[in-house]
Amino acid sequence: MISARRGFPVSLVLGERRVVVVGGGRVASRRVADLLEAGARVTVVAPRLSPSVDHLVREGKVGATRRPFRAGDLDGAWLAFAATDDPEVNRAVVEAAESRHCFVSSATGGAEPSLRPMSALRRGGLEVAVGTSGRSPAVAAWLRRRLELDIGPEYGVLVDLAAEERERRLALGEPGEGCDWQAALDSGILEAIRAGDLERARGELRTCLSSSSG
Repeated sequence: MISARRGFPVSLVLGERRVVVVGGGRVASRRVADLLEAGARVTVVAPRLSPSVDHLVREGKVGATRRPFRAGDLDGAWLAFAATDDPEVNRAVVEAAESRHCFVSSATGGAEPSLRPMSALRRGGLEVAVGTSGRSPAVAAWLRRRLELDIGPEYGVLVDLAAEERERRLALGEPGEGCDWQAALDSGILEAIRAGDLERARGELRTCLSSSSG
C-alpha cells in the first residue's frame, strides 16, 4: 500500500537538468511529454519504446537507452521516474535513485518513492496542483478537471498584472510588506479582467495597494 504520509508541495525547475524515465509505454509517454514541456533533458531507458516516444527520440528531443534498466543509468540524474508495468524493475529504480540522492516517482512496486506527481492545472503563470498523497491519482485528475471550469484564462492574466505591479513597486523602492494584497485582489480586479478592461484592473490594483500601504 502506498504511504499516506503527507508530502511537501513544490514546483520543480527542471530546465536543462537530466531526468531519467525508465519505461517506454503509455505512462512513460505522458511523463516524457510533461518533462519536455518543463524544459528537462530527458533520457528514456527501456528495451522497447512506444511510437510517440520513439518519434521524439528520432527527432532528437529525447535520449534513449534501448535495453533493460541498470542502476548506473541514474548517475547524474536530478529526477527519475519508474514507469514500467514490472514492480521489480520499479523497485530497482527506486532503490538506485535513493542511493544516489535522486528524487524518484514509481508507478507500481513495493519500494516507497520519494516523489508523488500531482495533477496540475495551468493558466499562464498560475499553477494549481492537486494531490492525494499518492493514494488515488484518478481523484486528483477528476478534481483538476472540475477546477478547470472555475479557473479560466483570466487568472493567468491576473498573475501577470500582479507580478507587473510587484516588480514596479520594487523598482521604485516602494514598500511591499505593508500592502494588503489580499484586499486588493478582492476588489473587483478579476471582474475587470473578464470584461477585457485591463487598464481598469491595473489601476484598481495600484490604487488599492497604495491606499493599504499608507
